[in-house]
Amino acid sequence: MTDLIIILVVAAVLALAGLYVYKAKKSGQKCVGCPHAKTCGSKNCSCGK
Repeated sequence: MTDLIIILVVAAVLALAGLYVYKAKKSGQKCVGCPHAKTCGSKNCSCGK
């Protein structure tokens, strides 16, 4: 029973993370994890540089 609960929690976390990335990409963000994602002008994110 414990294994089933752990599997369901992990699946829920992965589903919510996937939904977040999907919504962010649909809204036009180029770099999902970047704080300046909506204003990033280049194809590749340069936030970490």
